[in-house]
Amino acid sequence: QVQLVESGGGLVQPGGSLRLSCVASGFRLDYYVIGWFRQAPGKEREAVSCISSTDHKTLYADSVKGRFTISRDNAKNTVYLQMNSLKPEDTAVYHCATAQYFNNFYLHEYLYRGQGTQITVSS
Repeated sequence: QVQLVESGGGLVQPGGSLRLSCVASGFRLDYYVIGWFRQAPGKEREAVSCISSTDHKTLYADSVKGRFTISRDNAKNTVYLQMNSLKPEDTAVYHCATAQYFNNFYLHEYLYRGQGTQITVSS
């Protein structure tokens, strides 16, 4: 069974940090681009970051550049998102998802996606 399962979400104060993890099962993650997108109520879905399968090239939305870092461990079939200097506007449900190429990811053309984990940034 193909699954992506996210973890690491929660409530954090502005300026704080969180690390999200996403474990893939039922398929090999190293065949795909993988990344994170977020969805907040009343807002459009936003592609936050993604990382290529072999050379680990990364892309970030302007809104998170310099604050978030994506990484992957293909041996563990896992992708991570380290989030620092969190802001209230980062509040959303964060999903991990796979795509064939970077442009597919940014067009939300996902092959697989997880159920998401809630991040709330509030004092």
